[in-house]
Formats: sequence, C-alpha cells, structure tokens
Amino acid sequence: MPAGLVALALGSFGIGLTEFVIAGLLPQVGRSLAVSDAAAGWLISGYALTVAVGAIVVTAATAGLPRKAVLVGLVALFVAGNLLSAVAPNYPLMLLGRVVAALCHGSFFGIGSLVARRMVAPERASRAVAVMFAGLTVANVLGVPFGALVGERWGWRATFWAITAVGVIAAVAIAIFVPGWAGAVNRPHPSGDSGAFTGRGEGLRAQLRAFRSQQVWLTLAATALGYGGMFGAFSYLAYTFTRVTGFSSTDVAWLLVVYGSGLVIGNVAGGRGADRNRDLTLIVSLAGLAVTLMTFGLLASSPGASTVLVFLMGAFGFASVPGFITRVTDHAQGVPLAASANVSASNIGNALGAWLGGLAISAGLGYTAPLYVGAAIVLVGLAVMTVAARRSERSEPDTTDLGHAQDPASAG
Repeated sequence: MPAGLVALALGSFGIGLTEFVIAGLLPQVGRSLAVSDAAAGWLISGYALTVAVGAIVVTAATAGLPRKAVLVGLVALFVAGNLLSAVAPNYPLMLLGRVVAALCHGSFFGIGSLVARRMVAPERASRAVAVMFAGLTVANVLGVPFGALVGERWGWRATFWAITAVGVIAAVAIAIFVPGWAGAVNRPHPSGDSGAFTGRGEGLRAQLRAFRSQQVWLTLAATALGYGGMFGAFSYLAYTFTRVTGFSSTDVAWLLVVYGSGLVIGNVAGGRGADRNRDLTLIVSLAGLAVTLMTFGLLASSPGASTVLVFLMGAFGFASVPGFITRVTDHAQGVPLAASANVSASNIGNALGAWLGGLAISAGLGYTAPLYVGAAIVLVGLAVMTVAARRSERSEPDTTDLGHAQDPASAG
C-alpha cells in the first residue's frame, strides 16, 4: 500500500473526528460557553451546512492549482479551525472554528479521492478511494467514545487540541509521502495522450463543462438519495433503540460502535466490489440497504435483530461510497469539482433524509417511521442508479483512465 494513501487516510481520520466527536461533547460545550442546547446544536448543523457549500466553493476557488499543495493547504485550514475551537473564549468564536474546519471537508475528500486513485493501478481505483475513506469510517467508530473519554478526563478543549495534533501530523505526512506527480494538474495520461485528462484545462469553466454529462447528474442524484435514506434513519436511531427496542440510553453508545464497524467493513467490501463491477456493486449496495431498513422497521422490537440490522445498515450504507466517487469522477473526466459535488450531494441528502424522518415522527407514525422513510428514499435512489447503469451500457462510455501508479516522469 502506498504511504501516500495512508497519509490521506490519516487526514480523513482527523476530519472524521472533527465531524463526529462534537456529538458527545455538546452538553459540556454548552455549559462551558453558557448557551442553550439548541444553540449548541448549531455546532453540528452549522458544520454540515458549511461542508455542503464549501465543497463546491473551495474546490472551484482552487481550480488549476497543484492538488497536493491544495490538500496540504486544506489540512492547514482544518488545523486552524480546530485550534480556534480549542481556545475559543465564547460561542461565536467556537462556531467560527467549526465553520473554518468544515471548509476543508468536502474539498479534501473530493480532491483527495482523485489523488488517491492516481497512486495505484487503474483496476484498484475504487480500493484506493476506500483506503482514504477508511480514516473517516474509523473516526465514526472511535469519534464519539474518544471525545467523551478525553472530554470527561481533561475537558472538551483537550479533545480539540488532540484533533489539532492529528491534523498537524496529517499535513506533514501528506507533504512528505504523497508524490507530487499524483497531485499534478497537468499529469499526462500513461498512453501519452495528455488530452485524456481534463487537467490540461482545469479552470472553472472547463470543470463546469463536465456537468453536461447526464451520467454525472444521475450519479449525484443516486448519491444524495442513498445517503439521505441511510441518514434519515440514522438520525433517529437513539429514539428507535430506547423507545421501541427497549435498550437503555447507555446502550446506545456501543450500538453506534456496531453501526460504525459496519461502515468500516462496507467501505472495504464496496471498494473491492466496485473495482470488479462498479454499477452492479452500487445497485446491490442500495438494494441491500433498502431491504435492511425495511426489515429493521419490522423487527425493531427485537434487541438481537436490531443489533445485527444496525451493523448491516452501516455496511450496505457505506459500501456505495467508493463506487459513487469513482463513477462521478470518471463520467466527469476527472475534474475535482465533480468529486466535491459528490460530497455536497451526500450532505444535502443527509439533511433531506433527517427532515423527512422528523416529519414522519411529528405526524405520529412512531419511531420506526424513519426506517421506512429511509427505505423509500433509498428505493428511489436504486431506481435512479438502475437507469444510470442501463443508459451507461447503451451509450459510448465517457469514462477515462484516471488511475495509474507510474510516475509520468519515467513514462515512455
């Protein structure tokens, strides 16, 4: 495994910690900064909204710059945001720190996924993306308990100091181990045709032209719906576990670790599957998620079944991530804006799913309703992905070979 991939995974681990760790710290932060629970909640929702917008804005603003340098700069922004959160004397500065840290999130995963796949052979592209996203999945498993443990022992600020240190290490690792040619905008195609990469004209106008592809929009829609269905259910899992299944509130933490373990397994399996048959893997992942959510709704009163199903929910839910990233970037001819748009689409889907799940509960449909709502959303995503796959088979593929482990300086 290239050391550069490990460096990118470390960066995604730090970013994942920042995203998830705050959930276990909100009560402490709220008391410390003397704000209401609702205001403290904006430290989560404000982060998510910034990710959705920042993924597009930051990627567009850095169009044409060497990607390795951009990645190091993004992690530096991440460090600055978490440092500000660690020392923030009041709520506005704490929220600003969260926003600054969130600005790097979408662009890091979008641009990083392109750099990751260039470090490996083409047939391992999705697995390379899965390695980078492994940091995010591990952070999902460890984030909440890590934040709670450090926060309880040394205070919530110590948690942000620790995340800041992870960011510094990640920035240094990326600067040292990610090869410059993997992040070079004008890297020629291994065949010698430099025009095979959009990198030659990677200004904003050239990147926007990639969105003329119908396949790009279909993939973004399927991404938003797949994520939205899973997150619509995930947002209310604590209520489902405690008010339907009968678990205690203290059980929720380890159940979320089970869910996070599913994310890790699904990410690895999805990357391998996508390298063999990407569209089939995406269709199977979405179908598996829809069936899992519907079954979960039916068996939510059973503690044993709920434990197994929450694991499968994470596994099927994240198995689509590597494939969606490589699919959208292939059909967009490798422009970073498309990869970042994929991250934005997932966050928009998350917000939609959580909103619809909340509406179902408010309508008096019970705490299993978000599971059925999530399944319905995923089924729509499955239909979109099936249409995309069929149209892709019938049309001339607009993909490009974006992954190759050879340094172009030595090619030919």
